[in-house]
Amino acid sequence: MISAQAWSDAQRLWEFQQMDHEPRPCSVGIGLGSHDLGVADVTANLYRRGMFPLIVFTGATSRTTRDRMPRGEAEHYRERALGLGVPASAILVEPKARNTGENIDFARGLLAERGIDVSSVLLVSKPYEERRAYATARRLWPEVEIVSASAPMTLSEYADSIGDPRLVLDMLVGAQQRLLIYPEQGFMIRQEVPDSVAAAYEHLCSEGFTSRLVPAN
Repeated sequence: MISAQAWSDAQRLWEFQQMDHEPRPCSVGIGLGSHDLGVADVTANLYRRGMFPLIVFTGATSRTTRDRMPRGEAEHYRERALGLGVPASAILVEPKARNTGENIDFARGLLAERGIDVSSVLLVSKPYEERRAYATARRLWPEVEIVSASAPMTLSEYADSIGDPRLVLDMLVGAQQRLLIYPEQGFMIRQEVPDSVAAAYEHLCSEGFTSRLVPAN
């Protein structure tokens, strides 16, 4: 059972992770690979709305996805988008990235190889990783405008859609930890973290939602 306090703390992290950007037309849409096919759904929807002419899906597999996405996250995203009506000619697949930094670097490299000029990116991620993805992209690709997007869902709706609430809270805590430690390691820009968010993160750690933490150094 997940306590009411843990849900309250998770809600605080969830709200902090939302960048609240308004989607607008960009040079390219980049869908960040993960266990969540909803990222592909959102990216396809934004494409159909005319927000970008080209999609890059990026991602290999991880311990979370190797069984459910054996062909790789980016390839499964591509298949999902094709099923939603996106033409194959509008999709590029980057199949090697294994973390958010590589997602950005490898997608950028693929676009450069194709001679595609990029001045802005609509960056599509899981809802609880908007801020982490944004901070990473700003650090690694500072010359382009970054607009964040994800599925417009509540925390409870998202947990229900994934079917594993504890995994979702573990992932939330992991995303928050990276916001705290990765700026010092040069992986993302620094962002101010409100005291209430820091306290919620510490409480969730003390409650054992730690399976997605990384070593601090």
